[in-house]
Amino acid sequence: MTRRSLELAACGVGQVSPSPLVGCAIVAENGEMVGEGCYIYEKLTHAEVIALNQAGEKSKGATAYVSLEPHAHYGRTPPCTEALINAGIKRVVCPIEDPNPLVAGKGFEFLRQSGIEVVTGILQAEAERQNEKYIHWHKAKRPFVHLKMAISLDGRIATRTGDARWITGEESRKKSHELRHEYDAILIGANTATVDNPSLTDRSGRKRRRKLVRVVLDNTLRLSPNSQLVLTARETPTIIFTDNETDEKIKLLKDEGAEVVRIAEGGRNLFGVLQELGKRDLQSVLVEGGAEIAGAFCDAKLIDKVSFFIAPIVIGGRDAPPAIGGQGAQVLASAMRLHDVEIVKHAEDLELCGYPSWYE
Repeated sequence: MTRRSLELAACGVGQVSPSPLVGCAIVAENGEMVGEGCYIYEKLTHAEVIALNQAGEKSKGATAYVSLEPHAHYGRTPPCTEALINAGIKRVVCPIEDPNPLVAGKGFEFLRQSGIEVVTGILQAEAERQNEKYIHWHKAKRPFVHLKMAISLDGRIATRTGDARWITGEESRKKSHELRHEYDAILIGANTATVDNPSLTDRSGRKRRRKLVRVVLDNTLRLSPNSQLVLTARETPTIIFTDNETDEKIKLLKDEGAEVVRIAEGGRNLFGVLQELGKRDLQSVLVEGGAEIAGAFCDAKLIDKVSFFIAPIVIGGRDAPPAIGGQGAQVLASAMRLHDVEIVKHAEDLELCGYPSWYE
């Protein structure tokens, strides 16, 4: 049933950030599933309360399977722990603590003090993976950064003439939009913004709690006021990071609705960029390129997850841009290596996803 609580929690993807994903399943003493719930922000009701309301009187003596520690503090809603206690729940099975300092073990402690048995650690890795962005945010105090690239078999992202549409197939591109739906912000560099003139929207067709924030690192303010990103900035939040002090150009961009943020070293100051995004409660960032931006994040060791969509095509040519620019590793021993690697097939393409391990 813990797995069922994780499945229920997944229903809230894109609809809860900066809150965590939470699912709850109530099983009566006779083994009957009597209530299920998934937290979605707009409903103003937490997963535990939804499940308890479904279960009604059958909650007495039942076991609640919850994907994340129930909270014991007052926020937008009353504490979930109180709801569980008042409903007569006898046992709570939950894989992990909530790292939020307002919770962080207090929910479990309150339940135990009230005579409820609490079991933890079941499917812990899966639960941590499901809320990896939220957990990282509270532990690292910066947004979770996911690098996504579409590449050829020989590691290129375009031909030597700049032709890049499309390296991967339709199924891979559909999965890319599903990824965008999972993230608070999407980030590119000025070169990609200028050459590709992208819209950078979430076209998954699914509901979002907040609009996807578009971020451009543009030290010299090359981005045209007539670009898709700027022209649609009033409808879709767009933040441009720069160290350029040309007030006239900044005014043009702001007049179109874009937010221009001046920071020391502009887009080269990646940690500063992430700090600024964090101040806006953006817990996760999907980096979509180009090569120099990807390389800069790798050189700074600020990548938390990687997804490569690999097409069965060889581009060739020494002048064709590689997937990763920057300085790179001096020796193989210091190269970024991936662990917990998963490979998924999308028609003829492969998606390789993993988590970096950094070696000195």
